[in-house]
Amino acid sequence: MNDELVERIKANPNYQALVKKRTSFALKLGIFVLVMFYTYILTIAFNPTVLGTKIGEGVMTIAFPVAAAIIIISFITTLIYVKRANNEFEDLTDKVREDVKELL
Repeated sequence: MNDELVERIKANPNYQALVKKRTSFALKLGIFVLVMFYTYILTIAFNPTVLGTKIGEGVMTIAFPVAAAIIIISFITTLIYVKRANNEFEDLTDKVREDVKELL
């Protein structure tokens, strides 16, 4: 890749908007998922009786549905990111590509 192309892409306002939006969104989703996971782990470590509470008369505890919910929510956050990446982020990428088309 030539240096002129790299500098032109870096200077492009659409590229700068893309990087800013993508980084901000990914950090927010990542922090959200990490907080969920670490809250679960810290609850197990420091207050295991909360998650050890039995549901009904069987052997099922509240820990299993909470863990399943964490996995499902993590999957949903991935879908949210992919949907936004395929729409908004892809549109900005196309605009950057169009602006530097003559250098490719």
